[in-house]
Amino acid sequence: MNNKFGGLGVAMVTPFNKENEIDYAATERLIEYLISGGVNYLVVLGTTGESVTLSDQEKKSLVKFVVKKNNKRVPIVVGVGGNDTKHVIESIDSYDDIDAILSVTPYYNKPSQKGLEMHFKEIASKSPVPVILYNVPGRTGVNMTSDTTLKLAQITNIVAIKEASGNLNQISYILRDKPESFQVISGDDGLTLPQLALGVDGVISVLGNAFPKPFSEMIQLALNGNFAEARKIHLKLIELIDALFVEGSPAGVKAALNIKGIVENNIRLPLVPISESTFYKLTLLMENFE
Repeated sequence: MNNKFGGLGVAMVTPFNKENEIDYAATERLIEYLISGGVNYLVVLGTTGESVTLSDQEKKSLVKFVVKKNNKRVPIVVGVGGNDTKHVIESIDSYDDIDAILSVTPYYNKPSQKGLEMHFKEIASKSPVPVILYNVPGRTGVNMTSDTTLKLAQITNIVAIKEASGNLNQISYILRDKPESFQVISGDDGLTLPQLALGVDGVISVLGNAFPKPFSEMIQLALNGNFAEARKIHLKLIELIDALFVEGSPAGVKAALNIKGIVENNIRLPLVPISESTFYKLTLLMENFE
């Protein structure tokens, strides 16, 4: 069974300096911190990476930099999605030496299930690398049903789905009826443990940016069937997870990484840094956690 995208994948933040340009020194620090923390693969240009506010040239430069600094230590997945099928396909060729793309369901134009199916079939037919589907209706305004996912799972070049609907019934149907080689990846940090109990292969995480070691440990314990010990870590992390998302992501996790001294606490509009009160609460939670 293919397990290339099992365990902990981290949707990397994109560090910015005070001039709001990509901070490559901080990006390198983050890469080393994550790999030393035991992550299984890196995801660049995801939602957490503020990809929608990066120019095409910035995206190319960032991916090239991450690929070089990673030096084939872990797989690299690049977020390549959008609501224009043609542009998504053209964008894939911008990136070399990557292991897969993560492609979000089209947003704003709200396609039907048939439209979603045709969109991803067209991408899969043109992509030179495997495709991981990404369903996150809370951000896109459209949910890809389990039936549509299972149809797409039959396509050889579509290898997995990041399921962030939060719907345990929906993910259960996918897990029950999917091809054996098709991977199902959690997209919700707080639901990762119960979804691992259902049979998902791992998670693409926001929390993992700041806390790769304990989260990776929890995931591995669960994958090995030790849910009693995994539950202890989950319960220890849950308040931190809530604090990271209370004022939106990636504002919360960038603040956590700033507290750890890895990145500056800068974020591009229309997103803004978390409030002082939330920053203070997060600081206290992290002190207690350490």
